[in-house]
Amino acid sequence: MVDGMINVKNLVKILREGKPILVFDEDNREGETDIFFSAKYVTPSSISFLRKNGGGMIFLAAENRASTELGLPFAQEIYEEASKNKNKFEILKTMLSHTLPYDKRSSFSVFLNHKDTFTGISDNDRALTAKKFAQIFEDTITSKISDGQNILAHNFRIPGHVPVCIADSNLLKSRQGHTELIVALFNLIQMNPIALGCEMVADDGFSLSPKDAKKWAQKEGYLFLEGQQIVDACQ
Repeated sequence: MVDGMINVKNLVKILREGKPILVFDEDNREGETDIFFSAKYVTPSSISFLRKNGGGMIFLAAENRASTELGLPFAQEIYEEASKNKNKFEILKTMLSHTLPYDKRSSFSVFLNHKDTFTGISDNDRALTAKKFAQIFEDTITSKISDGQNILAHNFRIPGHVPVCIADSNLLKSRQGHTELIVALFNLIQMNPIALGCEMVADDGFSLSPKDAKKWAQKEGYLFLEGQQIVDACQ
């Protein structure tokens, strides 16, 4: 049961202040709650917050133009090409044949680090990677720079410590994962559609239940949104 309409003005204020929001997808999908920040406004303390209160993988959720405009491939495309080399990587073909239990495909692209990071894993390093990625994306789609692919390539190295997940080009019409939900939400409120997120994991090692995630959000004063709220708002 969703709680009602999304207060756009309040949501924009929260994100621009560098505060997080929580998004639960649905019981019949991953059944997970992710914590999200606007990547444009992340700081090292944002990474620390995700590590301590999320516990899952810290990742960038990006609009599909990260692929079409910035040239990032989906991981599956990379592996499919590599698997064609029967002398070295044929093992990938078998590994690619396994299905996902909750979706048709993965949204993962590459794992990257900004070139000015050291190992790439510290709070400072991952904040720099996220913030710079969001800035290059924004500069590209607003035509502040004419060659985003070249600038991205010269400012990031792979493999790195921050995975990029790319939303489906049709967003919620084709897929309603966390990546599509947060990108659709950011598009709705006209914010840079690059988010930094992390899944919430409970003390028992399993995904934190939506009931407990919502209870925690209310206690700590954070906005909790259900996927259906976002779907409804974007229709």
